[in-house]
Amino acid sequence: MHICRSIAEIRNVMWDLATDGSVGLVTTMGALHAGHMALVAAAADDHDAVVATIFVNPTQFGDAKDLENYPRTEETDLAMLRDAGVAAVFIPDAAEIYPDGEETIVETTHLANILHGEVRPGHYRGVATVVTKLFNIIQADAAYFGEKDYQQLAVIRRMVRDLHMPITIHGVPTVREADGLAMSSRNVRLIADERYDARVLHLSLTVAEALIKEGKTVEQAAESIRGVISSKRSCKLVGLDIVDAETFAPVTGVPTKTIGIMISVQFLQVMLIDQKEIAI
Repeated sequence: MHICRSIAEIRNVMWDLATDGSVGLVTTMGALHAGHMALVAAAADDHDAVVATIFVNPTQFGDAKDLENYPRTEETDLAMLRDAGVAAVFIPDAAEIYPDGEETIVETTHLANILHGEVRPGHYRGVATVVTKLFNIIQADAAYFGEKDYQQLAVIRRMVRDLHMPITIHGVPTVREADGLAMSSRNVRLIADERYDARVLHLSLTVAEALIKEGKTVEQAAESIRGVISSKRSCKLVGLDIVDAETFAPVTGVPTKTIGIMISVQFLQVMLIDQKEIAI
């Protein structure tokens, strides 16, 4: 497995990999878990080689302390990627990605500033900018992203469409712990009581789905989510959106087509997100 820390290094490796066949890309911020490895496995199923990136992107963090505390486990991450048969890993530092004097950003002006984007202003601008840079540097055939961040996946798909990027975007289903909590690198920052209470994210979405399937309104589903999450003192619901799965327009009343429910829940030191798509 090639470990590349400069743009020149990864481009040299990509030249050889692309000559031999197709390449799938998995972009990460490290602290890898089974969810990331599901992305790697999906990419490996579709392509001759898989390339991964590990880069804790400073521009998508609104809180400097959140950036500072983000888990960094490079040695373990590399071992996991090597065992999975990844061909190359790109691990740049911030100066490699954001050179002095740079002034270009990428933003989906509507999608990045609604829903979870209101809870974390500038977050999706940072995501779109760094993903564009990584796509340009690596030039893979396809890239794989988890469906847990429902809005992020939509932002990236819209960005690729609007900018005519020659890359295919694949969404991969959320991987969960045994108790339903969506796997996230941030989960390790939960203290014991918070980790126990964090089960309410998935539970609240499951209850809401059951109500929608019974023919209840989205308002009733939303109220049930608020009730389930408010039952736990260690966390607070800071974002709840129920939208048309295709257009991301808000939905009211009894839904008539597929909807997406997205929630953001704040614990003492970390915010967790989850989502559920419900077909009608």
